[in-house]
This record gives sequence, structure tokens and C-alpha cells, in this order.
Amino acid sequence: MIKKSIIYPATILSVLLFSNCKNETQNNNASTQTPDRLAQNIDSTQNPADDFFLFANNGWFKNNPIPASEQSNGLWQLIQDTINAQVKNICEENAANANHTKGSAKQKVGDFFFTGMDSATINKNGLHDLKPEFDKIDAITDLNGVIQNAAYIHSAAGSPLFGIYVGQDDKISSKNAIFISQGGLSLPDRNYYFDTDSRAIDIRQKYVKHVQNMFMLMGNEEAASRKIASSIIKLETEIAKACRKKEDTRDPDKNYNKMSFDALQKSTPNVNWQIFTQSVNLTNPDTVIVGQPEFLSALNKNLKATSISDWKNYLKWHLVRSLAPYLDDKTYEEYFNFYLGTLRGLQEPKPRWKRVVASTNASLGELIGQVYVDEYLPKGTKEKLTEIGNAIKEVYADRIKNLDWMSDATKQKALAKLNTVVMKVGYPDKWKDMSALQIDRTSYVRNVINANIWETNDDMSKFGKPVDKTEWHMYPQTYNAYYNPSNNEIVVPGCNIIVPGYERVMADDAILYSIIGGSTFGHEITHGFDDQGSKYDENGNLNDWWTAEDRQKFEAKTQLIVEQFNSYVAVDSLTVNGRLTLGENIADLGGIVMGYEAFKKTQQYKKGEKIAGLTPDQRFFLGYANAWMINTRPEALSDQVRSDEHSPAKFRVLGPLSNMPEFYKTFNVKADNKMFRSDSLRVVIW
Repeated sequence: MIKKSIIYPATILSVLLFSNCKNETQNNNASTQTPDRLAQNIDSTQNPADDFFLFANNGWFKNNPIPASEQSNGLWQLIQDTINAQVKNICEENAANANHTKGSAKQKVGDFFFTGMDSATINKNGLHDLKPEFDKIDAITDLNGVIQNAAYIHSAAGSPLFGIYVGQDDKISSKNAIFISQGGLSLPDRNYYFDTDSRAIDIRQKYVKHVQNMFMLMGNEEAASRKIASSIIKLETEIAKACRKKEDTRDPDKNYNKMSFDALQKSTPNVNWQIFTQSVNLTNPDTVIVGQPEFLSALNKNLKATSISDWKNYLKWHLVRSLAPYLDDKTYEEYFNFYLGTLRGLQEPKPRWKRVVASTNASLGELIGQVYVDEYLPKGTKEKLTEIGNAIKEVYADRIKNLDWMSDATKQKALAKLNTVVMKVGYPDKWKDMSALQIDRTSYVRNVINANIWETNDDMSKFGKPVDKTEWHMYPQTYNAYYNPSNNEIVVPGCNIIVPGYERVMADDAILYSIIGGSTFGHEITHGFDDQGSKYDENGNLNDWWTAEDRQKFEAKTQLIVEQFNSYVAVDSLTVNGRLTLGENIADLGGIVMGYEAFKKTQQYKKGEKIAGLTPDQRFFLGYANAWMINTRPEALSDQVRSDEHSPAKFRVLGPLSNMPEFYKTFNVKADNKMFRSDSLRVVIW
């Protein structure tokens, strides 16, 4: 399925302010709640000045091991479990009635969930439901057939060959453009094909065996499947050679290579772009923005150098790999063993209902969201989120005005950008029209394909139309947030208002301002001023608004963050990639600083009263660490460090706090403590 480009997703934590009940709130002070969650989670055997992450969270980790079906456990999982239970109720209520009005939201949600839970039919059908796709691939005789079938798989399942989507033109934010980028791999990142550590080598060996097993499930003999698997990893390795390292794709200027559609065709004559665009319902393309032109040049050569037979196997592989979670138990088990077992360390699959709830929500989240808002979001969600967001913007403006390293000329432009940041909170004011999507009770995987094709058509249909700045790219039940530089907007879905441990009471401001204020609003606003977002102006256009001297000072500060995070060992001998994670690390630091500045203006901070024996400052920093209360398997950490722009949770606590003098004062950090950084190394940007 062609993926929409959502820039700067936070993968962040926020807080549940209210109870788990439908539309129910109470305003009791958190001090009445015993025992206090922050105090309860502390591991007093840890020195907070050496490892504040474990000091704040290890008490919980000791009592809550990672479930066999999960790659991690912690606050994220607690909140996701709450959301899953709510979405499950919505799905089950609608699945119980087979007589909903055809085409209604209830019919689609109910039928989709019903087919996903009908394991008997799914196992009976096996791979038979993909026979039309297999037949089309088997009928390929030339490169045009390869391109046409690749286009179909882009719409229906995965992203073979490259990535493509429609989004806002980086330099003309009012217009939609076609973006083409490197892609076409089955392992999470190019590094997996070349890294030489023992874990990476083991993964590659198991990957070849996994592909072989999948082709045997498709009906091929063992020897033939082994040969096919070898050819696929050889082909993907050639594709990976042409991919830029992920950290080298973070410069929006270098990723902006605009050319006419005719020039694109001339530069890659072996890719029939007219066939591809027609097959994904992309009409009248005139220009495209290519992220990595050298990748397309290499792909153009690979298309000719690789046999049609190998391309046919490559397409079958990408089709089945992408749809395996929605197929029979044998196919899913093989998929699970590699992608979730080998790569993430999971020991057993999640229960079917959890998997089907997740896929129903992924495919029909727009429809589920409408029910979720009415039945599960507390009244006043938008108002409370807006209140905290505005408080963060106010302190951000003060911080910019008082920067000692930025010139007045750049400050004025920074303030103009900050003042125009749009905050979308809670849920959209209008919902997408999904009436064209066909869902029934015939086949689970066909329902998934239909939903994927609908999403692709929706994405492609935007080309040539004005940008809809009211559109959301997350659902209200999505526990995440994002910043979109082209709209200069932050989007915070409503479920970010939930806090486990504070059921039926409102958490105190120390928690609200450390997590919702810092890790959410402060984090997302800072993305507008990180190493990527700072290249976009207040109108969302890629436009350098800095003086050369200010940019130089900014980059010197960000280099200190790169070096700081490069020194953190995440798992085995693998260190965090400071260059890849730079934007998120800048946002974490800016977010917690702004959250603290806003918290200082609250009555709780001014009164200085203790709650559960903890001062306001202690509660603030413990709240922030609690937001990242995530215990992760080594396999998943390895995967994250190689391919994710977010640092592991532990270092999203240790890193920012090691740069804050207020933290040093609160927890008595001295020069001989592990979290201590000398004044010359501490980073203050915004």
C-alpha cells in the first residue's frame, strides 16, 4: 500500500487525565490518590544522578515483565491496551449484527472484524484468495508487466521497487505534488543487508530461510524455494546498495529534486511511468519530486539486469509478505517467526482479537474514530489540550526572545513561525467520505486489499487539487502525535488525554506539564525548529530564513547532541545513531525545557507543596521519566537502533535531562555521577 508521508511522528507519550469510562470526568486532586503512581514506581536502589530512567521506572519493571506476545512493556502498552479494549467493544458490537444498512460505517466495521475473527474460513482458504494476483504475476512476459503489477501491489499491499505518495510541495505548500523515494526492501533498513555484527549476520541467514519457507507455502518445492530465496536477497541487496543511509535522507533540501514527468521518463527509460501512474489512478502527472535520483538510476539498471523470472518472484514475495498477517495460520506463523520473533524478540503471537482489532482500526480508523469520540473521549478534551498547548507556545516565545546566540533578525522570523503554528487537537471537525469502500463478510484479506486500494486512491486523488489543510493523518484513537512542516501544524489526537494510575481523578500539573506539555506539545512545536523543520518558514515552504551566522551557531549546538547520543550503548555493542535521531533528540530537549518553563507558572509549582513526599520539581522530572516507562527486548532495541529515527526510551530520558541544570539541582547531580555533563557540553538550543 502506498504510504502517506507524515513528517515528524512523535511516537511520544502523553497522559491519561481522566477515567476509562465513557465520557466521564472527575476533578479530584491527585494528592488524594494513594498510593501515588510516581512514588510507587521508584527503585530506591538506583541513584537518580546515575540512571534516572531506572530510578523512576524500575520499580514498575520489576513487577511487570514483558509479556511473551509483546516486544516491550510499560506506559505505552498500558494505554494501548485501554484503547484496544475500547475499539474491541466498538468492533464486537457491530460484528454481532449482520443486518446493518449496506454501506454504513457500522456495517463496514462489523463485517471487517467478523471476517478477521473467522479463523475457520481463513484457514480453509489458505492462499487461495490471492490466486487472482498470482495469476496476473505468472502472466508477466516483459518489464511493462513487472511495472503494472508492481503498481497494483503498491495500491493493494506493499511498496515494491520504490516509494511513491502525494503530498504538499515543500516549496509551494499550497499545492500537492508527487513524491518518489528509495524503497523496495523487505528488511527494515539498508543496514540489515551490510552490517557485519553477529546479530545482523544471523538475521540475514534467517531471512533467507524465511523467504524459502514462504515460497514452499506458496506451493514450490524445497529446492526451487531455496533458489528463489537466494535470488531475492541478491536482488534486494543490489537495491539496498543504491539506498542512501537513513541519516543521509534527513536533509529536505537534498531530497527536493523536482523534474518534469517527461524528464523522469527519460532518466529511467526502463520504468514505464505512464503504465505505473495509470495503474494507481494518478491522472495527468506533469512534475514529480524525486528524493534520491541516484536510487532511481540504479533501479533503472537493475530492471534490465535482472531476469523477468526473478522479478516475478520478487513481486510474489512482496505481495505475500505484506498480506501475511491477514492469511491462514501457517502463513502468519511463518511471518511471525521472522518479522516479530527474530527481528523483535516476541515469543508468541498476540491473541487473534488483538491482531484483528489492530487491523480493523488501521483500515477503518476513520469510521471507528467517529464512534470513539462520541463514546470514549472525555468531555472537554479539546479544551484541556488547547489550554496546555497555548501555555507551551507562550513560554516558547519568551525563550526565543531571550536566546543569547540568535540575532534579532532571525528571532523575529522564528517568532513569526511560532505564532502561526496551528494546533489541531482531539479530533477533526469533518470526517473523510469512505462510501466508495466495499467491505463484506466474504474474505478477510480481500477486505484488507479493498481498504488499501481505497486509501491509495484517496491519496492519488489529491494530485492537482488544492491542499486540504483541515485533513488529519491520525485518528483520535491513535496514541501518537505529529508535526507537519508544510502546514506548520501540530496534531495531537484525543486519546493522548488518558493516564493509567489516575483513574477517575485528574493528575497533578507536574505530570500534565511534563508529559502533555513537554513530551507532546513542546516536543511537536520544537520539530518546527529542529535540524529539518527549521528549514521551513511560517508558511510551510522550504525556505532558509536564518542568517548564515545563526545557522552556523545552531549546527554547532546540534553537533553536540549528535556526539552525546553517539556515546550511548543501546544493546550489545550497538550505539544510538546520533545523526539519524537528531531531530527527535532536539525535540525531546526542547519539549522538556518548555514543559518545565510552563509548569513554573502553575499554582502547584508556586506553592511548592509536596505530594506523596515529592516536591513539585521532583514530580515534574519523575513524570517525564514515567512518560518513557518502556522496557524493551534486546532484539527490538537492535532493530530500533538500526532503522528508527527515535532513540530508545531510556536515552530519551537520560539525554535531555543531562542537559538541564534544574534536574541537576533537584537530584543533586555531581561531577562524579554518570549523568553529569560539563558546562561546555550541555546543550541549550531553544
